[in-house]
Amino acid sequence: MNPNPDDLLILLTVSRSGKFTTAAQALGLNHTTVSRRIAALEKALGGRVLARAAGGWEVTDLGAEAVLVAERIEAAVGTLGQSDRAPDPITGVVRMTATDGFSAYIAAPAAARLRKEHPGLSLEIVTVTRRALQQRSGLDIEVVVGTPQVHRAEAIKLGEYRLGMYASKQYLKDHGTPANAAEMTRHQLVYFVDSMLQVDDLDAPRRLVPTMRDGLTSTNVFVHVEATRAGAGVGFLPCFMADRHPDLVRLLPGDFAELLPYWLVLRPDSMRRPAVAAVVQALREETENRRGELLGSGQPRSF
Repeated sequence: MNPNPDDLLILLTVSRSGKFTTAAQALGLNHTTVSRRIAALEKALGGRVLARAAGGWEVTDLGAEAVLVAERIEAAVGTLGQSDRAPDPITGVVRMTATDGFSAYIAAPAAARLRKEHPGLSLEIVTVTRRALQQRSGLDIEVVVGTPQVHRAEAIKLGEYRLGMYASKQYLKDHGTPANAAEMTRHQLVYFVDSMLQVDDLDAPRRLVPTMRDGLTSTNVFVHVEATRAGAGVGFLPCFMADRHPDLVRLLPGDFAELLPYWLVLRPDSMRRPAVAAVVQALREETENRRGELLGSGQPRSF
């Protein structure tokens, strides 16, 4: 039995979100209809196209083949009314996760530049700081800090970025400037919530100055930057974010200069989608173009 093309397009939508409810909303259907159409597709194909995974649904090997066919159907439908030009293969939705800073200063401009050339492309960016997932249901791309330990996935090193200790000029006038690492322990740290930190590579402050007390902690790096600017303490910040603010001073770069890698992780079949391949290339180019910012100057700011 040949599958219904509409059922293939429903599977395509489910594969992008990993959830029946989200796909139903996008398609203007109800959850029951989506479930019924997936069941009909599986009957037509003679096997399972979706399997339960952490947080949603993951396509099976058969489902991945069906998704490729669905993408061709979607692309063909998109050419209607555009017979005067070749269809753009870089279209559709690409969903990715990345850290807050990378999302704002690397992924966002990369996506904006790419969409100028390919307006049919839509990029969904979910900000999160965590290890790479073992099951990436509904996700095309992950950008993580530290070398990923994953199975059935492709990992690409994007580049590196540096973190350093920063304080505001006013804070240093009020509390004094630490002359060495030992004096840093007199100040309070602005950084991640230790009990909620999921990335081992980001433990540098607790490793380098274990007796430095937490002053203000947050799961969001933008909070770290703004809290440090407001004088909440000494922040351990990505240089490419802190160096944008002239009111911040980098402290003891010879003692505190943690270099961490950004890695890109994706399903083995994801690069077969032109849209995903284009986003990956745009992220690589943007990371390389901003290499100097990511690594920081390594020089303390005078004040």
